[in-house]
Amino acid sequence: MARNMSSGELEGYAGSNTSCSRSLSVDTVQPRRSEEDNKSPMIPGSPKTESNGTDQASSANNNSSSSTRLYSRRWVILLVFSSYSLANAFQWIEYGIVSNVFAKFYNVPDTAIDWLSMVYMVAYLPLILPVTWLLDTRGLRVIAVLGSLFNCLGAWIKLGNVRPDRTGFAVTLVGQSVCAVAQVFILGMPCRLASLWFGAREVSTACSIGVFGNQLGVALGFLVSPLVVPNRDPEEILGHVQWLFLGTAGFSTLLFLLVILRINTGSFYSVSTLLNRMIIHHYRHQEVMAGWIGLTIVLMGMVGSIICGLWLDKTKTYKQTTLFVYILTFAGMVFFTFTLDISLPTIFVTAGALGFCMTGYLPLGFEFAAELTYPESEGTSSGLLNASAQAFGIIFTLVQGKLITDYSPTEGNVFICSFLLLGSILTVFIKSDLRRQKANKNTLQDQMSKEAVCRPN
Repeated sequence: MARNMSSGELEGYAGSNTSCSRSLSVDTVQPRRSEEDNKSPMIPGSPKTESNGTDQASSANNNSSSSTRLYSRRWVILLVFSSYSLANAFQWIEYGIVSNVFAKFYNVPDTAIDWLSMVYMVAYLPLILPVTWLLDTRGLRVIAVLGSLFNCLGAWIKLGNVRPDRTGFAVTLVGQSVCAVAQVFILGMPCRLASLWFGAREVSTACSIGVFGNQLGVALGFLVSPLVVPNRDPEEILGHVQWLFLGTAGFSTLLFLLVILRINTGSFYSVSTLLNRMIIHHYRHQEVMAGWIGLTIVLMGMVGSIICGLWLDKTKTYKQTTLFVYILTFAGMVFFTFTLDISLPTIFVTAGALGFCMTGYLPLGFEFAAELTYPESEGTSSGLLNASAQAFGIIFTLVQGKLITDYSPTEGNVFICSFLLLGSILTVFIKSDLRRQKANKNTLQDQMSKEAVCRPN
């Protein structure tokens, strides 16, 4: 026979149900995120541990050991880091080793040239603590992206106004200051990179290689700058200085491409901008047709975007689909390039196929990035992708436009094809670590478990 509950028991029962209900509502809105999820690696993918179906924090709490797995691409990641550390260190010493030449070139005292080196040290002091906090809270990937971005940006700023006067020096100092900010992000990475991606027997070697890249950059600065920039009159060495800055900027840009990939979208921007010049090069007075071809690219891209989105929702094959569409985009660009001079109907077909793949890649890139960078907000990942896409679009448009003007559309399109091929190859090395999907699955399981506990008998 059921007994009557006392008022205290009733209050306790109600309180427990209220607590259970409250916890359910919170978890429904906010998925559980383990401590490890808050630290994302330098290149999308999970570093050296696998969780065997459960998150690492839960495994640690249950005293279950997680298996260690070392990925072969860890050496590629270390090489990428060492390379842009090299580029940053090279820019630090490229002026100091020929300070007399640059002092005469810019018509400034020697101490002014010394500041191009000392700005690295000045920037480090106030920024090291914020950057260290960012490394601890946001992880290697954010630090790597920002470091390579500032390194690339600073190099291009210096190239933007190479003049043998004090105005040119002021621009150089601004660019060097941006590179100095990049150095703060770079110098603290070797130990963290080695500890996350390498085994116990490799961690010291990996850290040494990371530091080696920086020292090699200094060594190359000592060697290359005196060879490239001779001690002559400012007007005579202007071209030499431009080549020095151009080489540094180009190398830094390439490394930035290796860290954050948005080549596909940048190619789309460039092709769209220069489409009219490509068409009228082969078909004079066909500006209207160029507009219709552009419309075809966009309309087919809209179809491709919808189909790719539906496919992702159905299959969740993010990396496979992204790689497949990337390769199709490269193939489509090749066909478009070598059929431009056949006929206008042929261009409509190849341009439509190119638009289907190239624009269809847009939602794939956003969704794949959101999966890889979770628990970072989707707005952050998409914002970075869009920013890098704009940068690539500017660079590709300028270079491709120059090639079209000086040579022909074929040379300009081959330039785009080469970067699409590079992007396809690099996509292979991205690990398909669907963090957001795992978090959603864990949240659903937790919700079902709590509902089962709270369900009255």
